[in-house]
Amino acid sequence: MTAHGHGHGGGHDQSHAHGHGHGHDHGRGRGRGRLLHAVRPHSHEPADKVDSAMEASAQGMRALWISLVALGATTVLQAVVYTFTGSVALLGDTLHNAADALTAVPLAIAFLLGRRPPTRRYTYGYGRAEDIAGVVIVLAIGASALGAGYAAVHRLAHPQPVEHLAAVAGAAAIGFAGNELVARYRIRVGRRIGSAALVADGLHARTDGFASLAVLLGAAGVALGAPWADPVVGLLITGAILMVLWQTAREVGRRLMDAVDPDLVDRAEAALSSTPGVLGVGDVRLRWIGHRLRAECDVVVDPTSTVVRAHQVAVEAEHSLMHALPRLSGALVHPDPEPRHGEDHHAALADHR
Repeated sequence: MTAHGHGHGGGHDQSHAHGHGHGHDHGRGRGRGRLLHAVRPHSHEPADKVDSAMEASAQGMRALWISLVALGATTVLQAVVYTFTGSVALLGDTLHNAADALTAVPLAIAFLLGRRPPTRRYTYGYGRAEDIAGVVIVLAIGASALGAGYAAVHRLAHPQPVEHLAAVAGAAAIGFAGNELVARYRIRVGRRIGSAALVADGLHARTDGFASLAVLLGAAGVALGAPWADPVVGLLITGAILMVLWQTAREVGRRLMDAVDPDLVDRAEAALSSTPGVLGVGDVRLRWIGHRLRAECDVVVDPTSTVVRAHQVAVEAEHSLMHALPRLSGALVHPDPEPRHGEDHHAALADHR
């Protein structure tokens, strides 16, 4: 029996024998499947998947623009306050907020690119643009850390008075409130649509909020007669930015290395094992492409099955995956006949592995 792989939509931009949705007729043997669809209505048609991906991108874009406006207004206010107070801690916080606001630009570009359909060159689509945007975010965080650190060290070496402490404290409080609201919104939307870059950006904003609170400590220190408190807080903020840099770089790096949550693999294996006709589960590989998952799986089937029956089992296995992994855009399910009497159905490939 020839092994058969079955895939859904994500790898082609035109109809193909094995690149389509559940709505087609597999050898006229789909009556039971159609009945299940009627009783439990849902769809995995390519058009519905495109709509789902478009909706996810639209949610991401909306989160970006709202957070850009909020953080942009906060940054402008803090910059104005810095010009007449001279607080280096506030400068560090302002730079950090500016960098965080500007990260909306590469993410917005990535979401727009992700809407484009796959081509013969980019057969998996353009979802990986989100990972590139994540790298840009890491660089922006690193640049803000350098700017804040330099300003703090320079102020320690060349002390200057900090004026209008009440205005500094007010700007810091506004910075915390703005960042925390943006952080919660980005993280919530990022997790909903499966965008690691948007979640990382939300975590970045949250740390910005705590950095704003640190500015309050610096202002309190200066008010109590410790002028060195302002640049010291600036250094603390730099340390906080570096921590965010490490966390964000780790998260983005994992995506670039195709890392997934092991729980997703467990859920995929359980879904495949519970599919009627699947006698065993082999390799299960998952990868994120933007905020959508792709899967490549091996399942063991009865060696006496016809090609049509093996294909049906593969389709039902993919159907199970679609329900177990809501962000799955498509899967390639490869049915292997159960080996008997020491048979190796992949012996011809042994020298190529």
